[in-house]
Amino acid sequence: MISELVKRPWVLAGIAFALGALLVGLVWAITAAAGAGEPVAAGATPSGTPGRTDSPTPEPDASSRPIAAPDSSAGPVDCSRATIEVATAAQLTSALADASPGDVIVMAAGTYAGSFTATVSGTKDALITLCGPQDAVLDAGDVKGDYVFHLDGAQYWHLLGFSVTNGQKGVMADGTVGSTIENLTVFHIGDEAIHLRKHSTDNRVVGNDISDTGLRRDKFGEGVYIGSADSNWCTITDCQPDKSDRNLVEGNNIHGTTSEAVDIKEGTTGGILRGNTFDGSSIVAADSWVDVKGNDWVIEGNTGTDSPLDGFQTHEIGKGGWGTRNVFRANTANVNGPGFGFSLTPERDNRVACDNTVSAAGEGFSNVSCSG
Repeated sequence: MISELVKRPWVLAGIAFALGALLVGLVWAITAAAGAGEPVAAGATPSGTPGRTDSPTPEPDASSRPIAAPDSSAGPVDCSRATIEVATAAQLTSALADASPGDVIVMAAGTYAGSFTATVSGTKDALITLCGPQDAVLDAGDVKGDYVFHLDGAQYWHLLGFSVTNGQKGVMADGTVGSTIENLTVFHIGDEAIHLRKHSTDNRVVGNDISDTGLRRDKFGEGVYIGSADSNWCTITDCQPDKSDRNLVEGNNIHGTTSEAVDIKEGTTGGILRGNTFDGSSIVAADSWVDVKGNDWVIEGNTGTDSPLDGFQTHEIGKGGWGTRNVFRANTANVNGPGFGFSLTPERDNRVACDNTVSAAGEGFSNVSCSG
C-alpha cells in the first residue's frame, strides 16, 4: 500500500511521513521480538556466569514425534531480589526447611560443607529459587558419601549458578516436577553428576558445566542420567516404569565423565536432548556419549568429540517396547573411535536424519540408512 501511495503525487506529504514513522516502529518491534526468541546455538558452551535464565522452550518441528514442552511459565529469576540471604551451611539448611513458594534464597560466596535436602515445594507460578555465584560451593566432603543436593519430592524449584562437588551424587531429583537446574558447575563426583528419577517430569537441565565424575564407581559416572534402569524399578518406583518424562537437557558442557555423558533410561518418554557438547576422552566404562533407551526423544544439535566406540546409541531394554521412535538430527559427531556415529541396536522405529555430520568413525556414519 505504501508503494501505491508513493506513485500518487496528490497524497499529502504529512500522510507519507506518518506512514514512514509507523513502518520504522514496526521494524524495531519485529527486531526486538526476534532477538528475544533467539535459540541456543548447537554445541554452544555455557559461559559459567550465574544468572542466565533465558533458555528457550523446545518447539519440535512437524517431522518429530509429538512432545509436550517443559513448562517455564513462572518466567526468569532475578537473584538480586533475595527474600532470604545465607552465608553458612547452617543458614542454608534452615532456609531450605522453611522455604515457601516464591522465595529466592541467595547464597554468598564461600564453601557450604555438608549434604543438603529440599522437601518443600513451590508452585507453577511461584517457584522456590536457590542461587549463588560459581564460588558458592556446596561440598559434601567425600565422593563415597551422600548426595550433595537432593530435591526429595520437592517440586517447582530453580537451582541456579552455584557449584556442587565431593558427593556420591551431585544433584539428585526424586519426584520433582517443573524444576530447572541451570548454570551449575558440578565436578569431582563419585557417581553421576545430575540425575532425574522417580517420575521426575517436565524439568529443565540447562547450561551446566559437568566434569570429573565416576570417582567412586566408573560405570556409574554419567554426566546427566534420566530415569532408572528397569532392574531398579521395584526399589525406586514400586516395580513400575520410571516415567521421568518430557524433560529438557540443553546447552550443557559435559566432559571428564567415566560413563556416558547422557544416559536416557527405559521407561522415559518425550524428552529433548539439544545443543549440548560432549567430550568422551575420559570414558572408560561405556562406549558412547549418549545412550537412548527411552521412547519418543528428540536428540538434536549436539556436538561430541572422542568416543571409545560410537557417538550415539539406542538400545531395546526389557519388556514394554522401550528404545524406539527416537529422532536424531543436526548433530555433529567427531567420533575419533572405531564404531559408528549412530548405532541403533535394533533399529526399530528410530530415525537418523541425513543432516547429521559424522567424522573419524571407523565403521562410518551409521549402521542404518539416514532419512529426511
